[in-house]
Amino acid sequence: MRVNMKLGAAILATALLGGGVMPAAAQKSADTLRVVMRDALPNIDPYYNNLRTGVIMHHMGWDALIYRNPATFALEPLLATEWKQPDPTTIDFTLRPGVKFHDGSPFTADDVVYTINLASDPASRVSTPANYNWLEKAEKTGELSVRVKLKRPNPAALEYFALVLPIYPKAYREKVGPEGYAKAPVGAGPYKMVKVEPGASISFERFEDYWAGSPKGKPAISKVSVRFVPDAATEMTELLAGRADWIWNLNPDQLEPMSRMPHLEALRKESMRIGYLSIDAAGRTGADNPVTKLKVRQAIWYAIDRKAIADKLVTGGSRVPLAPCVPTQFGCDGEIAARYDYDPAKAKQLLAEAGYPDGFDVELASYVLPQWGSAVQNYLHAVGIRAKLNQLQTAALIQRAKAGELRLYLGSWGSFSINDVSAILPNFFDGGADDYARDPDVQKWLLEGGSSTDPDVRKKNYSKAIQRITEQAYWAPLHSYVTTYGISKQLDFTPYPDELPRFFLAKWK
Repeated sequence: MRVNMKLGAAILATALLGGGVMPAAAQKSADTLRVVMRDALPNIDPYYNNLRTGVIMHHMGWDALIYRNPATFALEPLLATEWKQPDPTTIDFTLRPGVKFHDGSPFTADDVVYTINLASDPASRVSTPANYNWLEKAEKTGELSVRVKLKRPNPAALEYFALVLPIYPKAYREKVGPEGYAKAPVGAGPYKMVKVEPGASISFERFEDYWAGSPKGKPAISKVSVRFVPDAATEMTELLAGRADWIWNLNPDQLEPMSRMPHLEALRKESMRIGYLSIDAAGRTGADNPVTKLKVRQAIWYAIDRKAIADKLVTGGSRVPLAPCVPTQFGCDGEIAARYDYDPAKAKQLLAEAGYPDGFDVELASYVLPQWGSAVQNYLHAVGIRAKLNQLQTAALIQRAKAGELRLYLGSWGSFSINDVSAILPNFFDGGADDYARDPDVQKWLLEGGSSTDPDVRKKNYSKAIQRITEQAYWAPLHSYVTTYGISKQLDFTPYPDELPRFFLAKWK
């Protein structure tokens, strides 16, 4: 932890003193916004990645049927001009005429039907099935009209249509195939993707034929260059050296010194993302596994001072969620959740009662900031759990997690910015690849909560699931994320609480 903090401080100190790092001008003159990020994107296809990076890219390059206003969260027409719901499992969409994809082909009902039926088909093996497994099928009712049938009612359906259902161009994707599409994607969004180097970079150019009147607007900046780097220190170096105009998720301790840089500005905004610790309660990594024991899992929860991490490391008003969800989300019942205040003595007692008075060794995989992972590691060490921190790239950790290889891992989840617990709890507890609890009762309650239009029925089932998840200490919510940004002072950029940087709304000052 100290090494990373000192490195960041040293880089900033060098810049402040004017030695070694000479900031170049932002690319205002070239009209190119240079974005540098961690969390490299191996596949830009929006249905075949579940990284926040991928969500950001698909809102740039693709349009969905509905747009959610980032300031008000109101749902507005996008590729659909209107929609009606004649019954709880049917949605009728009227589509917008005159829209073109980046290859010049016209947008029609065939594209919508193709996209929705692909996303809902289990054989398609999309990256986040919980986002689409409530969809039954789509059928064409006219050249510019589509009927979508749902397997069950989904009160949050329209938010999903707005945030995680971008529309493919059917003819082009069928022609080039999934692999060809990932290398040269085509959408109908405000930017077109002109060059994709998987895991390395993506180049965007303004789509000059983007349809007039879109709530996204025609981008003010003509080009966006996105590069992926391995770590936070490299991101910071690129920003300070003038080779980047925008970075995010920087170390909070760097905010104040960055604000003193004449050419940079630091911003922060609490988001809908929460940090979590996943625990292999189901024993997917093998039967000889201490964390399958309830008292061991409870000891882990008691061992970690989550409030100290939120207050002193994340900072900026970060909070400890009472339940395993975002407090604003519908159904996120913090009152019913079991409480685990910081109590290392209690943690040691529980470990001894579980048969581990001397603790045990375990891998702690992580893709969060190294100092946050180190803090969790140190808290576990203090009670005898000898956690070996394994810092991985996000995509590599997700691959291992889905394969059921990790007993403990640190991650974060932004719910695709959907303000409903159906966007978080099913992902980790529906029996799928990310479920390390495998609790049939929890699965049943989540299905019943997500299948009703009655708010009371939904709340009742979600509350039962949250009570079981926390009593059994399956999955520990650690803190809310306060997103930190470092940007060029020449850039006019607005952060939003849904953690979706909208570069198509940015402009030069």
